[in-house]
Amino acid sequence: MPKSAPRVGLFVTCLVDLFRPSVGFAAVKLLTDAGCIVEVPQAQVCCGQPAFNSGDRADARAVARGVIDAFQGFDYVVAPSGSCAGMIREHYPTLFAGDLAMESLARDLAGRTYELVSFLVDVLGVEKVQARYDDTVTYHDSCSGLRELGVKAQPRVLLNSVAGLTLKELPGAETCCGFGGTFCVKYPEISNRMVGDKIADAAKTGAGTLLAGDLGCLLNMAGKATRDGVELKVRHVAEVLADMTQDLPPIGRAK
Repeated sequence: MPKSAPRVGLFVTCLVDLFRPSVGFAAVKLLTDAGCIVEVPQAQVCCGQPAFNSGDRADARAVARGVIDAFQGFDYVVAPSGSCAGMIREHYPTLFAGDLAMESLARDLAGRTYELVSFLVDVLGVEKVQARYDDTVTYHDSCSGLRELGVKAQPRVLLNSVAGLTLKELPGAETCCGFGGTFCVKYPEISNRMVGDKIADAAKTGAGTLLAGDLGCLLNMAGKATRDGVELKVRHVAEVLADMTQDLPPIGRAK
């Protein structure tokens, strides 16, 4: 880590920008509280994952070029999403295999990119936050963060420092919720069964709140809980860690 305050470019993500901007503000607060200088490049675009997952490599490369350009010069790039961070870290270099100049730029960006909670714990060494959340919570490990980036222990380390919060482990926490980007569109029946199992498991814990680190998963789970009449608050982990839940309704609910 640089000796001076690290300059961090926040990759907001499409879903946060369009559906839950509060997650972006929570990320800024957490990073600022940890001593970072945070900037949000206005030129940033989608990470390109929808095109990449659909096999459209040409459009994925075009989108990735825009992201690479937008985040040049930052010490780190941080996203409140294991899915988007995983796309940049794991897949950008392969998109430009054989193009030496672009592959070098992609690998440079990949090496500077982190998921938010992993960055706080693994890079900055943050072990506790000043926050309060009076509820029992359970935590879903989103697929990309878990399998591509190794995000597992880090959110639990920080959640255990939140005053008033009790963490109960979710059976099958590492099992996909059924969102999977375009998977839920291509295979809606399978996706619905998967998220139904996830919500049922969350309800069995007795927790009042379900947390995760990816908004796609959270929107999927919140929607299913509402449709099935399950009384379960759904929130992004960053909102709890940043102590920003007092005036913020759970995902999928109006004030």
